[in-house]
Amino acid sequence: MSTQGSGTLPSADNGTAIEARDVRKVYHLDGLEVPALRGVTLRVDEGEYVAITGPSGSGKSTLMHLLGCLDRPSSGTLLIGGRDITRLGDADLARLRNSEIGFVFQAFQLLARTPAVDNVALPLVYRGVGRAERRRRATAALEAVNLGHRMRHRPTQLSGGEQQRVAIARALVTQPRILLADEPTGNLDTTNGEEVMAILEHLNRESGVAVVLVTHEAEIAARARRLIRVRDGLVVEDTAVDRTATAGRTAVDKTAVDPTADSAGGGAALRAEVAGP
Repeated sequence: MSTQGSGTLPSADNGTAIEARDVRKVYHLDGLEVPALRGVTLRVDEGEYVAITGPSGSGKSTLMHLLGCLDRPSSGTLLIGGRDITRLGDADLARLRNSEIGFVFQAFQLLARTPAVDNVALPLVYRGVGRAERRRRATAALEAVNLGHRMRHRPTQLSGGEQQRVAIARALVTQPRILLADEPTGNLDTTNGEEVMAILEHLNRESGVAVVLVTHEAEIAARARRLIRVRDGLVVEDTAVDRTATAGRTAVDKTAVDPTADSAGGGAALRAEVAGP
């Protein structure tokens, strides 16, 4: 049973962003039990760059929802920054989600009539940050994704790639430990998709935020430093990606990575630095 709490959250476990131990999720539909996750164990350290892939119905979206504290596991242990979300009440869970996790969605999820700078500042409203400080941080976040000149534009006045960059700035404005990206290039053409991925990789490298993206695109998944494949509610492959120095080539180490081991973190280079668009 989760306990409702209103005090200070317990301190985070340094070095580990996410740890799942035998996590299971069962949905109850019309009297039937439908298992979505059947015992997932994995660990993501701070600064890692991980891609989660799998066919439709594999459980990868359910896993993303759990990692983002948008749902709770039916059983098992799920630690976000060292905090067991199964032991947190709704208020503490919302605070944890706001402080530790940034979200980037395929459909951007921006307020259509709201300027970019105010869209980016929205998570800070829920934190109780003052207006002037919200504006300062939101401006800095937009400048980090090369959109400082578009702050006053509404989403309808921006291209798809620019809207996704606004979404990335919104995800990062709270300086989260984890950035979860759900099909971040799914609604973009090749050029804009490349720009968005380059920004995510640059921010991962420079800020040390752990990037976990869900994608069905093999080319996007191959850019990550670690690849997790999900099928039938289980992790069936967890492999380190050995990024070579040769341009445009990626080699995958097929030796399974121990999900409890300290896999390659943010200290190693992810890819050659690219200038923002």
